[in-house]
Amino acid sequence: MYKVRTYNQISVKGLDRFPRQSYEVGSDIGHPDAFLLRSQKLQGLDVPKSLLAVARAGAGVNNVPIADYSKLGVVVFNTPGANANAVKELVMAGMLLATRGILPGMAYVNSLTAMTDAAEMAALLEKEKSRFAGGELKGKTLGIVGLGAIGSMVADMALAMGMKVVGFDPALSIDAAWRLSNEVTRMENLPVLLARADYISVHVPAMEATHHMINESALNLAKPGAVLLNFARETIVDSEAVLRNLNNGKLGRYVCDFPEPAMLGHAKVIAMPHIGASTEESEENCAVMAANQLMEYLENGNIANSVNFPAVSMGRVAGTTRITFSNDNVSGVLGHVLSVLADKKVNVIDMMNKSRGELAFNIIDVESLPCDDVLGAIEAVAHVIRVRVI
Repeated sequence: MYKVRTYNQISVKGLDRFPRQSYEVGSDIGHPDAFLLRSQKLQGLDVPKSLLAVARAGAGVNNVPIADYSKLGVVVFNTPGANANAVKELVMAGMLLATRGILPGMAYVNSLTAMTDAAEMAALLEKEKSRFAGGELKGKTLGIVGLGAIGSMVADMALAMGMKVVGFDPALSIDAAWRLSNEVTRMENLPVLLARADYISVHVPAMEATHHMINESALNLAKPGAVLLNFARETIVDSEAVLRNLNNGKLGRYVCDFPEPAMLGHAKVIAMPHIGASTEESEENCAVMAANQLMEYLENGNIANSVNFPAVSMGRVAGTTRITFSNDNVSGVLGHVLSVLADKKVNVIDMMNKSRGELAFNIIDVESLPCDDVLGAIEAVAHVIRVRVI
């Protein structure tokens, strides 16, 4: 019986993915094999010795101490792309709100509570509507920073609206490149993109390399009057630099999903309460994807969409036993483990080895169930982090 401890409110559709005959799922589970969570911060919380994996139902994993978990051989998953459509639609709403006089126009209409004559109100609005005139998106240039699951969908949406799209992503994966429309013009660096874009939408993960990526220097290169949209993470944008550039007129609007006190009430800021992925469909998609990834790892040792371990997947032959182990990515570890198996007369049927950065992960299918001495010998190999038998 596998045990999954949940944090936060997880969509029922995701929880229902776990077969009740083989999984125990709940918020008060002891000795869990896995955590399934949304926004719960794991920093500072005790890590059960039984813990094998953590799945975040969402893209960002800044609430998970990844480095600490990696040292323990705990695989951390996220769900990239599951909330992409929800964020994409909010980006469109943000661009429209920043371009047309929708919000001030609505506020003006709702201020006319003293009026009782409909004809009089219609005449007044006809007279005053020019105050809320704006522009159109068609023909404008959208610069997308980060061309992954969300960025590529935003690009398609903008192209369908008649916009020109330029993009920059220094770490564009092969899969992402295949998804990207050939109508998107790739920029060689961020400054070139900023100089061309009427709208700038950032879709990169929060990490050291992207911290304050949009800063004073970057904004100095932006096209005058550009609209900046941040539906990624608050740390990617230097909010103080944004406010300075809004106040001096260099930046036209700032639309974000991460309000800060200094921005409240600013005429050029459109701030939303972190609702980018807050749709029923998005939460269901993330929960289902997270549950599927946990089950595949717990039951077969296969890894997809991990943020700390490599992607690895190998089919199983009926009647075999699977050994998985993680290790520091240094030479000789796999060879040493295979020597252990050979010395113990354990016949290897199939195997796969993958690495990512400082970590490696291995799947070895053997002919019969290895004894404890074999597993102990593997665990004793230098640089081996964690061993499992499935």
